[in-house]
Amino acid sequence: MLIDDLRGIFLFEGLSDEQLRDLIAVGDEVRFESGDVLFREGEAADFWWVLLSGRVELLRRTRWEESVAGVMDRPGIWAGGFRAWADQAGYMATGRGAGSGVMLRVPAGALGKWARTWFPFGVHMVEGFFQTVRNMEALSRQREALAALGTLAAGLAHEINNPASAAARAAGALQDTCDALMTSLVRLAEGSLSAEQFLAIDAMRQELGGPAAGVSPLELSDREEALAGWLEAHGVTAAWDIAPALAAAGADIAWCERAGQVLGGGTLQPGLEWVTSTLSALVLLSELKEATERVSGLVAAMKSYAQLDRASLQVIDVAEGIDSTLVMLGQRLEDGVTVIRDYGTGVPHIEAHPAELNQVWTNIIDNALDAMGGHGTLRIATRAGSDHVVVEIADTGPGMPAEVQARAFEAFYTTKDVGQGTGLGLDIARRIIVERHHGEIAIDSRPGETILRVRLPLTRPGDH
Repeated sequence: MLIDDLRGIFLFEGLSDEQLRDLIAVGDEVRFESGDVLFREGEAADFWWVLLSGRVELLRRTRWEESVAGVMDRPGIWAGGFRAWADQAGYMATGRGAGSGVMLRVPAGALGKWARTWFPFGVHMVEGFFQTVRNMEALSRQREALAALGTLAAGLAHEINNPASAAARAAGALQDTCDALMTSLVRLAEGSLSAEQFLAIDAMRQELGGPAAGVSPLELSDREEALAGWLEAHGVTAAWDIAPALAAAGADIAWCERAGQVLGGGTLQPGLEWVTSTLSALVLLSELKEATERVSGLVAAMKSYAQLDRASLQVIDVAEGIDSTLVMLGQRLEDGVTVIRDYGTGVPHIEAHPAELNQVWTNIIDNALDAMGGHGTLRIATRAGSDHVVVEIADTGPGMPAEVQARAFEAFYTTKDVGQGTGLGLDIARRIIVERHHGEIAIDSRPGETILRVRLPLTRPGDH
């Protein structure tokens, strides 16, 4: 390696020939090919790596895989060497060759020594900046994770409460119904009901399935009253307990007359109690099934939202992620908010990190709901472009002032009070869309309408 090889790199502008010779003397010229791993995320950052030629991908590990978080593709771009400023610092990503190239590798200790000798003031600035950024990034990531978890937990708890409560009520009522069913069977046995009679009343029970379509509540009430009158006239003391179940199942006076002929006076009441208990048990089992299926559906939506047990990079339908996000934010979609899903036809699937996009949708929709104060219209639209997909999330809030629009994507900028919002921030949303997915995000706001417009390419060139 020659001094002239470093002289043309912007990073080394201003260094003397002697300083460049010192770098070359202590450094190593590392040649790499596609797939070669130069340094690994989390390992001690004992070396400072400077790209001289070629291209290096920077990989970050998620739960189950590594994905490309950035690239080094310009001579002079550097990575690592953080132990020159902090004893416990590690590499923040894994460096992997994306073709043939050359890097200069310098020990972090030598880098720190020279830096303090060559420009001590600059080193103090770098150390302070480095520590500040690390602290702010750690706090930001922690707040983001906790806020996302809180949103997920609150949304799921709210949505799952109703079906879970319905299932608990149905299970409790089913216990009482089963007790009544067994009691009626004992009384039928005590009344010496024959096998032929039992088979006949069971066949009549199977005739009942529910009221005829179009029966109004008033007509159903009249039917209950008529059945209760018939039952009382035939000595049934629990007429007002039995009549509603028979009426709801579609029984009429003619059905009761036939039941009376089958059962006879001695077993009429326990026989009808057995019929109504059986009908009630079937209804409660249906309610229990519906409630548990709803719970199962909510869990599936939560898994889709969080992308549990799935690869980070997938080919996805953006509308599916938006729908699962709306489920998680269900407790915020109050009666005063109207949701319009304007999903375009023929919108292609895209290659993306769905868990990250779901966090973006969460943040944007949460902001929109805050802007409307719980009353207004939330419109979510998708449409296809030639090589991209567009997602628009619009609200009918008061609009975003020009000064807020100008700073909306700045890091740590917010107009909300402490404790409000998801904690994600439009800056991180922008980074997910722009840097992670090579897309675009923009704001179009006027009084009475604000639109967040996201444009996503169909494929991610950085991950191939």
